[in-house]
Amino acid sequence: MRRNPMIHVIATIELAEGRREDFLNEFAQLAPKVRAEEGCIDYGPTVDVETNIPAQGPARADVVTIVERWESLDALEAHLMAPHMLEYRKAVKDMVRGTTLQILEPT
Repeated sequence: MRRNPMIHVIATIELAEGRREDFLNEFAQLAPKVRAEEGCIDYGPTVDVETNIPAQGPARADVVTIVERWESLDALEAHLMAPHMLEYRKAVKDMVRGTTLQILEPT
């Protein structure tokens, strides 16, 4: 049987140079639909901040990091197949160079 603990997701979106604002505008249309999904606890974009903290690398101008929390892995998997997600992927495909996901569970 699959365990269903709360899931945290860190999605790092690498964008084509100079496309961050275009991407964020498109994402702003998507976010309310995702937040309305069953099982979504939190879903939002973040961008790097310049700091003097040595452990942090330089700010990345063409990266958006999406921070998500879901009630379960099942909710996350359903989200990935939602019709609005499929439309969003088509809308941003020319802006996105790559995406990586880290799917985590709290301990």
